[in-house]
Amino acid sequence: MSKLTPIATAAAILALSVSMTAQAQQAAADKEPEVVVVSGIRGSLQQSLSVKRNASSNVDVITAEDVGKMPDKNVADSLQRVPGVNISTSGAGSGGFDENDRVSMRGTAPSLTQTLINGHAVASGDWFVLDQVGGAVGRSASYSLLPSEIVGQVVVYKSPTADQIEGGSSGSIDIRTRHPLDFKQPISMEATVQAVYATLPEKTDPQVSALFNWKNDAGTLGLMVQGFSEKRSLRRDGQELLQWTQVAPTNAAVKTNPDLANVWFPRLIGSSLFQQERKRKGGLIDLQFKPSRDLSLEATYFRSKMDASNFNTNYMTDMNGSGMLGSGVAPDPGYVIRNGTLVSASFANKGTAAKPLRYGIVDDIVREGAYAQTEFFDLDAKWRATDKLVFTAKAGSTKGKGVTPSQGVFEGDVNNSGASYQLNGLGSPANVKFPSIDVSKFTGTPLDWVFGVSPATTDDKETYGQIDAAFALDSGVFRELKFGVRGSHHTRANFEVAQGPNWANTDVGGSSTNPAWNGTTYPGNFGKDLGGDFPRNVWILDPAILNAWGDLHSNRDVSRTYYQDMFDLKENTKAIYAQAEMEGDGWSGNVGLRIVRTEGTSNGYQILQNQPVGGTLPAYPWGGFVQKTAIDNNSTIPLPSLNLKFDLRSDLVARVGLSRTMTRPDYGALGGAVLLTDETHTGNGGNAALKPVKSNNLDASLQWYFAPRALLSAGVFYMDLHDYVGYGVSTGTFIDSRASQEQKKPVFATYSITSPINVGAKVKGIELAAQVPVGMGYGFDANATFADSHLDFGACPAMQTATSGDPCDMLGASKTTANAGAYYENDKFNVRLSYAWRSAFLAAQDRGTPLYQDASGTVSASFNYNISKNIVLTLSGQNLNNPILKNYIFNKDQPARFYANGAQYYAGLHIKY
Repeated sequence: MSKLTPIATAAAILALSVSMTAQAQQAAADKEPEVVVVSGIRGSLQQSLSVKRNASSNVDVITAEDVGKMPDKNVADSLQRVPGVNISTSGAGSGGFDENDRVSMRGTAPSLTQTLINGHAVASGDWFVLDQVGGAVGRSASYSLLPSEIVGQVVVYKSPTADQIEGGSSGSIDIRTRHPLDFKQPISMEATVQAVYATLPEKTDPQVSALFNWKNDAGTLGLMVQGFSEKRSLRRDGQELLQWTQVAPTNAAVKTNPDLANVWFPRLIGSSLFQQERKRKGGLIDLQFKPSRDLSLEATYFRSKMDASNFNTNYMTDMNGSGMLGSGVAPDPGYVIRNGTLVSASFANKGTAAKPLRYGIVDDIVREGAYAQTEFFDLDAKWRATDKLVFTAKAGSTKGKGVTPSQGVFEGDVNNSGASYQLNGLGSPANVKFPSIDVSKFTGTPLDWVFGVSPATTDDKETYGQIDAAFALDSGVFRELKFGVRGSHHTRANFEVAQGPNWANTDVGGSSTNPAWNGTTYPGNFGKDLGGDFPRNVWILDPAILNAWGDLHSNRDVSRTYYQDMFDLKENTKAIYAQAEMEGDGWSGNVGLRIVRTEGTSNGYQILQNQPVGGTLPAYPWGGFVQKTAIDNNSTIPLPSLNLKFDLRSDLVARVGLSRTMTRPDYGALGGAVLLTDETHTGNGGNAALKPVKSNNLDASLQWYFAPRALLSAGVFYMDLHDYVGYGVSTGTFIDSRASQEQKKPVFATYSITSPINVGAKVKGIELAAQVPVGMGYGFDANATFADSHLDFGACPAMQTATSGDPCDMLGASKTTANAGAYYENDKFNVRLSYAWRSAFLAAQDRGTPLYQDASGTVSASFNYNISKNIVLTLSGQNLNNPILKNYIFNKDQPARFYANGAQYYAGLHIKY
């Protein structure tokens, strides 16, 4: 196969366009019939089912009217109603929020589901610092950057075809924007003006979107411009139980209390308050030129940026404090061990003013100016060369970015307080007490540490180009032959500076340099929805004061570049395919083969304790020497596919699909970077030698279209995954940056590193769906997916010694997902009520231990009233049941997170012309 580059493909498109424009005929005579726009919930449901019914492979479809009439604020909200699709509210590092952000399919991780826009890749970025760096960096797209206003149609591909871009082992989602020439009128205008009220922050913010579309009378030239500006205040009340650890047999407390050996305990239990203001702004411009029915040219530009400044505060017990278990102090008599876990313990204050002991830590962290953004520029061309031969071409580029410009961080000791806790499983947050102090008063506790990664930046870029052809055939069962080539160049890189004390400015360990406190405490209603008895009226630093203090006392010089958490990747891909469309008496389908070549290079850094003999490695500011590594990782993978559709009756369709799919490993998994946690001497590392994930798939379904807008369907699926990315644990010697800072000399230690490895995995399941118009404007829909998945480690050894929990669980896999909705619609108004639920699933690997999210469900509703032909009153609400997001570690006696985000209410006007 000859070398194909995106630039060469773009040049080919340009040459093709110029040549064909010269041959264009009068448009008025040749233009195609206008597209009929279907409106209303029932009409759009019928349109979606029509596309699904006629598709050559197993797909699910959501139309623009569906999105507009559902209480959805981004595309992920709508996708959760599709059978087999799971959603989550964040990348794992940032915890759970009130907006859906990640999408996955059929019991697999979000990275195995490919997200496309108009058939091409979309680069993405994350706003939270821990999602920007280290092993958390994945390939999944952030849907918080994709407002529902841009959608014309969303197609969920469950059984692939050879002409689709590779990258989704479990499936692909193609978000299709609207096109200028699809509008019925020469001039169309739409605008939505809303206010959103969030119950926890008790704030109301504006949200505005607008669309203008123009096309000439001949229907040959059109321009569409969309814009959106959406502000929203967010507050998350929580309790976080962090850094679960086992009591080492060598711990001094074990000598007097042998039953404590190997018992699990949470190092930190904190009253966590997260506050944020999100501002999503952007737009889409689409220019379409169709001088004849044989030629169409289109250029599309999209950009979305979410400003996401945030302020995170946490008042925590510290079991590694000098008066606590991690430092060898046994708990007071009466402690309780259950299921291998220390579920209740008390530590009386034994510190004095002359000899203080630490029982807790307070974190106040402000990240002003954090943001994420995505953009793309895409060129499309279609040329009907003859009645039988059609060429299409595409070229473009896409960029994603995630940035944390700075962190103002204060971490103070809680001394001479004593501490106690009692875990309540997942029933309610733990009861926590600091009996000897008033947690609402800032007493000038000495600074313990200034930490974090700041600034941090991630850049994600891809250029791409492809040419496809379709040739109609007249003989036998083969009706059309498709073939094409595609190439792309992808880069991913991150950069970060380790924040720390500016010793040259002042010794920030002295109380005289503490930031000023203006008497602020947590909101009076903090934690009202969570239950439990833990500190609520906690002192808090003003963000402006904290920022100014951090600017004065933090060292953010680039000489402190945090190499061990950095990497950059390059991937060049080439693909060629051939596909035949088939049709016979009562059946149709396609068969094809796609061959994909990936040439990748991973560049990472390691900190060596000693200079190699004869070496000239640069010195690391904290001690040791910086070594850059480059590892090539190449592969060629064939991807065959077969899809068959059988029209058993006019209303009954059976489908069978066989395919092989692939997904390249997450960027953070390939990066080779090692993110260390100095307090526990653990870390997460990459593996640049990982192979792409390959899956052999079976998909079969039976669909009964028993009435207009009606469907009952059942399906089964099976995925046999090879080289799936699991995790294993190894040890290595690394520099302890915290100890090096404190001792002002290099300190090395042995760390337990959790890193990705290739393993086998299997997923099998059943999908059920119903869409039933009851009559008289009423209707309901429901679906359920039951999936069974596990990793194949042979004996599946646990990464840590656990009393329960399954180390074979796959990331992101819920055993059950269910959605139900009901609607009513007449000529004047419509109303829809929806419920989405998923069972517990493994959300992340958190410092070498699993982090599960417990089962959760959400209720949403929308109401639209036609004030006039052109003006609609819109009311909607999300998270109306005020769900509490709960996480746990190996079992439910080991809670990890409790989060409340409140409900959100939207009200406004939608104006159409």
